[in-house]
Amino acid sequence: MTMTYRGTTALITGASSGLGEEFARQLAARGADVVLVARRADRLRDLASRLEAEHRITATALSIDLTATDAPSQIHRELESRGIRLSTLVNNAGFGMKGAFADADPARVAEMVQVNVAALVNLTREFLPDLVAAGNGALVSIASTGAYQPCPNMAVYGATKAFVLSFTEALAYETKGSGLSVLAVSPGATRTEFFDVVGTPDAAVGRFETPEKVVTRALSELDRKNTPPSFVSGRLNAITAGLVGWMPRRMALAISGRVLR
Repeated sequence: MTMTYRGTTALITGASSGLGEEFARQLAARGADVVLVARRADRLRDLASRLEAEHRITATALSIDLTATDAPSQIHRELESRGIRLSTLVNNAGFGMKGAFADADPARVAEMVQVNVAALVNLTREFLPDLVAAGNGALVSIASTGAYQPCPNMAVYGATKAFVLSFTEALAYETKGSGLSVLAVSPGATRTEFFDVVGTPDAAVGRFETPEKVVTRALSELDRKNTPPSFVSGRLNAITAGLVGWMPRRMALAISGRVLR
């Protein structure tokens, strides 16, 4: 059963590039109005203009920095003032860092936890009542294959994504029967600006996927009669994540440490 997006509104964080931009494209192509949230105002405005011209939908660009603790409430107030009610929320914004935790910049670590965890939780709390009331939309949060095992040299990033996975799966259970589809998406290495922010492609594990492939699979899972609470994108990634779950924790840690050294 294909979800109906026409006449609904979806908010996508981190919408200026990568998976966020692709979610915006594919949801707009399905007829959804979109609210685009990211820091880079010029990119958002350009994307909004293109989506409106190509798909005859309404695209709203909000240049907001999710490292600000009041960003989720600010977004909610802005949409309320414009009379915009959401049916779908895509929590895509996030970033990673590679290197020993002891050497990490404390301010940057705090920003990562703020964006990857706190902003995601607070934005979800701001809009979840509206999503449930709509009864025909989706809550999507981007986790990672890094959520399935400890990630030495990307310790905080892996931990934030483990949180996202657990949090989103729990919400899938809490909202069961409400009509809201809740899905955690765990991509592996994907051709986005993620590795530019990390500072090295060496943090990639396995073959790169394209944003188009990941998002197409995510929307396909949402179209299912019984949407699963989560999925791992890419067959090899899914097999690896499954194997890690059966391994003794010490073995999984040792393997992950060698891969990410």
